[in-house]
Amino acid sequence: MKTTPCFTAAWIAIIALTAFIAPQKASAQTTYFPPNTGTWETTSPQSLGWCDANIDSLYNYLNQKNTKAFIILKDGKIVLEKYFGNFTQDSIWYWASAGKTLTAFTVGLAQQDGLLKLSDASSKYLGTGWSSLSSAREDSIKIWHHLTMTTGLNDAGADPDCTLPACLTYKAAAGTRWAYHNAPYTLLDQVIEGATGGNLNLYMAKKFTTTIGMKGLFVKTGYLNVYFSNARTMARFGLLLLNKGKWNGTTIMSDTQYFREQTNSSQTINPSYGYLTWLNGKSAFMAPGSQFRFPGSLNPNAPADMYCAWGKNGQYINVVPSQKLVLIRMGNAPGGTGSASMAVGFNDVIWTFVNRLPCSSATHTIPANHFTLYPNPVKAGSNITLQTANNEGNHAISSVFLCDAMGRSLGQWTFSNQDKNANTTHIALPETLPSGAYTLRIETQNHTEALPLIVH
Repeated sequence: MKTTPCFTAAWIAIIALTAFIAPQKASAQTTYFPPNTGTWETTSPQSLGWCDANIDSLYNYLNQKNTKAFIILKDGKIVLEKYFGNFTQDSIWYWASAGKTLTAFTVGLAQQDGLLKLSDASSKYLGTGWSSLSSAREDSIKIWHHLTMTTGLNDAGADPDCTLPACLTYKAAAGTRWAYHNAPYTLLDQVIEGATGGNLNLYMAKKFTTTIGMKGLFVKTGYLNVYFSNARTMARFGLLLLNKGKWNGTTIMSDTQYFREQTNSSQTINPSYGYLTWLNGKSAFMAPGSQFRFPGSLNPNAPADMYCAWGKNGQYINVVPSQKLVLIRMGNAPGGTGSASMAVGFNDVIWTFVNRLPCSSATHTIPANHFTLYPNPVKAGSNITLQTANNEGNHAISSVFLCDAMGRSLGQWTFSNQDKNANTTHIALPETLPSGAYTLRIETQNHTEALPLIVH
């Protein structure tokens, strides 16, 4: 039987979508908590067996992808901290949707204080008529539905960020449909303020941000409420999540059941979503802006137990309990433009570089990618970009094959006249391409590589 160009690629894709890096045993070392002022202790990369050359490759990639700040914590101590361009340790940046996880944590504290219940109707704190729904349908939407993205409100309106009643229309019964919808999330801030009787930032400061040394604020930006801070503040919140709401002997989140619910599947429609928190290692996931349920894990190259706060253009807090790691990335979109769904693929590529940090990574079972693909997931008919992942040398593409899940070739692009020094290749996907999981098989003169592609 003749082997098609896609056959090998399909099997590579299956391996890539199902393989995880082997979790390390949790360190027995006591977790370190940085003081609110003064020096944040460090751990040398060499003590973890990480090689300088591999760190440089990671930094080169991050620099190429418009990164402003990158931090890795191990047991609470800083192992890697790098700022790019004019960005510094004190520079302020937005969290975008990574702030959702911060809001979810605050909702848990309000419930812990007895100020609200997740089973309460949103209208108890927002007042009646906060949407365009009938009274009965409006009352059926609980705080829990806002936390799980299952309000049933229509996310396909002209402005999905709009929180005005005219923008909040009926799409499905609450709890029956998962959709990544900013407006119902943003309304949680008003729920918190209605329940606590005060300002959101002041309540957070009283409950935990001052205690753990966070220096940031939610700022009203259009309809949205966006959190701004420096990168170390982002890392402090990640460390608080890693320690399940405890900070240096102080228990901030005593409601252990709520924390478990926040960092585990909150519903069955999208098992990769907790309470405004993304979850790795689940059987399937849904991407922002899509109603397609993709099989497999969010980030196959990342540890299976990772949970995350993710925001547009690649604002990341990745928490890995099995390795006691926190990974932070701040910056612009890797390709100059971004979306919420882009965060899924870009984060996974970062983890391929993190996996190679150990000096022994040459024997790692996950192959080194020469190319990155963005945006991913993507809509049919869109343009996608393939770019060399690092400065390993020239990898001018000669051919690209589009393959389905069965390994069948659906199309081919050739680049016989491509500039030999080209590091970027653009491809226009067919407009009639159905939603689903595909593979791009990339061929250069000396290299063949397969990358998973998700179309929604």
